[in-house]
Amino acid sequence: MKKTTYITLFSTAIFTLFSCSNDKDTPTDPGTVTDPVESGTPNTKYTPAFSGQTRINGVTTNTEFQSTVITSALVSPWGVKTLPDGRLLVTEKGGTFRIVKVTGEVSAPITGAPAVNSANQGGLLGLTLDPDFATNKMIYWVFSEAVAGGNISSVAKGKLAADEKTIEGATVIYRTTPANASALHYGGRILFDRSGNLVVSTGERSVLETRPLAQSYTSSLGKVIRITKEGQPAGDNPRFTQAGALPELFTVGHRNPQGLALHPGTGDIWLSEHGPRGGDEINHLKAGSNYGWPTITYGIEYSGEVIGDAIQQKEGLEQPVYYWDPVVSPSGMTFYTGNRVPEWENNLFIGSLSASHIIRLAISNNKVIGEERLLASENQRFRDITQGSDGALYAVTDQGRLYKIDKKN
Repeated sequence: MKKTTYITLFSTAIFTLFSCSNDKDTPTDPGTVTDPVESGTPNTKYTPAFSGQTRINGVTTNTEFQSTVITSALVSPWGVKTLPDGRLLVTEKGGTFRIVKVTGEVSAPITGAPAVNSANQGGLLGLTLDPDFATNKMIYWVFSEAVAGGNISSVAKGKLAADEKTIEGATVIYRTTPANASALHYGGRILFDRSGNLVVSTGERSVLETRPLAQSYTSSLGKVIRITKEGQPAGDNPRFTQAGALPELFTVGHRNPQGLALHPGTGDIWLSEHGPRGGDEINHLKAGSNYGWPTITYGIEYSGEVIGDAIQQKEGLEQPVYYWDPVVSPSGMTFYTGNRVPEWENNLFIGSLSASHIIRLAISNNKVIGEERLLASENQRFRDITQGSDGALYAVTDQGRLYKIDKKN
């Protein structure tokens, strides 16, 4: 049964502090300015590197919109993408694909994908469609795979059969190294960039023995990699000078990056990343850059101990565009390019797990200028979000729901 929630957020105050940049990355009026949405006590007293890097002013959407639960019948969905005909292709953590109609009907499990290790944080993770999916029906996805020596993050591809009951010719095209017994921090998002290459986020597997590998150029853990459809390093990847550097590396120094999105104006890659206790991040990726984990961080150990030298800035290491303390556990994300809610144009929408809401970030000139929390009353762990062919946003939750979020008709 569908559940609809109506949200009305009107105000006479107008957000006129910011104007559109040349690449039109945010509307003139992203909404009404409020106090920062985060009022919780931070875990640290660390100082941001620049003004607005955390606890930015809030914004509220003036356009009336609504959220509708399309289905609650999914089982631990992890990724969602829109098919050309408007239906939604969903991965479930246990290892199945399903197709969901916007009217709520859920398909039988689509078989044929390689076996996943769904223990703990593993399973069938992020997915993306071939740019020519309408004609070739190719799907690419990330999953956790058990191999000799432990578990890894792997990338596979396959063709959706004409009857949509199976994945044909499923092939693993890339595997991270090294394997480890940990079942945590797989990363797991994937997308196509504008050059037609695959961009994949990988985690550093959480345990202390692998954590330093986020800074190793000979390991693919804690990285963003960039590969061809065949799984080979993209030809124009950055050329790292470190001995033995893997040619598939695009950026290094990540902890557990669970969100990737392309900016609709610039085509730049943006990433969300789980920090430890404090220090969740949004990063604007620059080819060949190092994002610091675990050398610099705005978080601490879950025990309360400091991490490393307890530093937040270091020459040669990139700063996050934005961070949260306390954490929100940011996961899948997308930029909004619809025209039904004008305030949302080119805003970044991110699923929040531990904080149980959808984050809206208004961005101008690659800086966050406002934050809003949507659907917090639903008390759901929002795992992924995408834009539909109808211009609405669609989000899946760990509890099995698929939401439609759109302007109220």
